[in-house]
Amino acid sequence: MSWTQVSVVSLSALLLILTISSFAEGAAVRDDSKPDNPRGAAQRVFVPETDASSFFKRRGRRSVRYYELQVEQRMKISASEQRREYNEEQRDEYENYLEEDRDEQGERTRETTEQMREYHYDGLYPRYHWFH
Repeated sequence: MSWTQVSVVSLSALLLILTISSFAEGAAVRDDSKPDNPRGAAQRVFVPETDASSFFKRRGRRSVRYYELQVEQRMKISASEQRREYNEEQRDEYENYLEEDRDEQGERTRETTEQMREYHYDGLYPRYHWFH
């Protein structure tokens, strides 16, 4: 089958389904536990306009608890941000301290090495075996 035949068959099936469904009024499961009272069911489903509008107005407003939760969430976020910044500062300070300590240790090692060379130098040979 070509794509045109497939589309014609599917569109005709869709048209048939829509035509049949327009004749059907509706389908519902019957509840036999209570006697039928069509007016009572309509009253439960449909409410006066004033009640409906006040319902949506009430539902549109956010509760005080919602705002309290928002404030708590913002406080938690700011506290975690401050904690993160504090930890970053501490880490940076510690890294700087380690770098300075290593530099000082290296300088002391160089000074000690130079002093040992000066002390043990006998003047007969050049100090270094390589030349710059």
